Amino acid sequence: MSGPPYDVHVRAFLKFLFVLIVIAVIVGGGAWLWAGRQPGPTVVFRQPEKFVGLTTELDLMVQAPEGRLSRLDVSVEQNGKSYPVYNLNQPAAGSNAAERIFVMRPIGKRAIPELQPGAARIVVHSARPVLRGLRQIETDASRDIQIRLERPMVAVLSTFHYVNLGGAEFVVYRATPADVDSGIKVGDRTYPGYPGSSVGIKDPAVHVAFFALSYDQNANAPMTVYAKDPAGNIDETPLDHMAFPKTFSKSTIPVDSWVQRVVSPIIANTPEMKLVDDPQDVVQNFVKINGDLRKINAQEIADFAKKSAPQMMWHDAFQPLINAAIEAKFADFRTYTYSSKEIDRQVHLGFDLAVTQHIPIKASQRGVVVHASYMGIYGNCVIIDHGLGVQTLYGHLSSIGVKVGDKVEKGQQIGISGQTGLAAGDHLHFTVLVNGTPVNPVEWWDPKWMQDRVFRKIMDAGGSLPS
Repeated sequence: MSGPPYDVHVRAFLKFLFVLIVIAVIVGGGAWLWAGRQPGPTVVFRQPEKFVGLTTELDLMVQAPEGRLSRLDVSVEQNGKSYPVYNLNQPAAGSNAAERIFVMRPIGKRAIPELQPGAARIVVHSARPVLRGLRQIETDASRDIQIRLERPMVAVLSTFHYVNLGGAEFVVYRATPADVDSGIKVGDRTYPGYPGSSVGIKDPAVHVAFFALSYDQNANAPMTVYAKDPAGNIDETPLDHMAFPKTFSKSTIPVDSWVQRVVSPIIANTPEMKLVDDPQDVVQNFVKINGDLRKINAQEIADFAKKSAPQMMWHDAFQPLINAAIEAKFADFRTYTYSSKEIDRQVHLGFDLAVTQHIPIKASQRGVVVHASYMGIYGNCVIIDHGLGVQTLYGHLSSIGVKVGDKVEKGQQIGISGQTGLAAGDHLHFTVLVNGTPVNPVEWWDPKWMQDRVFRKIMDAGGSLPS
């Protein structure tokens, strides 16, 4: 018996082949359409936001699955011309972190000399492979920018800037144009300026600033007044000044009689330290509190400077604690001992003032309360903002009589003295802060210093004091 004719087999095979082709086309077309719906790379501009100056840096992030990119071209376009900044053939210009590629390149005038003042655009072309590289998914992104090349200008107006190591000073200066960020640099530390209108000066270009020469800086630290515009262009001028070195006291503090009493409450009120309240570890806990917690508290205090009001709230010298005995002075270099053995060294950045137990503590100057709660080594603590970066701290209180946001007048009671925190006995720890830097309170208590160092300069610039 013979089988089907040969042509029947051929027709069946061709039909099967046709079905396979149709299926392949459908599957392939579906895959092609699916691939085309996949997201392209994500482009995130981080810097600059709007302006480009002489030395501006581009900070760009491009994200794709597994960091796979088939194309990444970055350029700056202006007046019909394109200036290449980056492409995938320049791996040293960027960095790759998992699914993200970071591109950091200079795009200012110094890197692209052809740039001119005016409008420009950062343009990004990117693509990633899909469907085993058979198709590319593209993302194009751009950011409009302004090329800004004219440097800001800054000039000092006030005279006779005398500053003690551990002390403060005040400067009046002119900074233009209106949108510059300006202030004082003392070594590696920066103190922001405030509009002159904060002290009644009508010229909008005039600014004022308090600054400090910290106790731990070199008395010969350079001091400059700076102005920086949004494009990163900077002008700096040296501040004509005289700095005076100062020798600070040294003391030895035995902690044997009071260490257990102070450590336990601090551990209870500071769970983030993760210390175990064990009498066997009292010295170890004290050292950790005296060092690590002190640093944490110092950063917390510095952060409050960001909340300082842009106006001066006072018109006279600050008020000291009346009839108080000075138990410790500013920048006292302390050696702590236990069983006559040295266990730690720290610097005491304030004045310890004592009268009798549980005396009323009053605000040294008019201001607004920015902190009123427990704070580590300072125990129950109040911080008052007086404007222009100047704040005062009152530590070791047994009770607090104000809350955050309260406006207080000079001489108004804010709490009761005590021995909370790292206090061996009932006293007030008082500190003056300039943009978070502790300074010697003695200057601020002195009417002559306040008049000569601050008020004279304001009046000479045409300003006025608050009533």
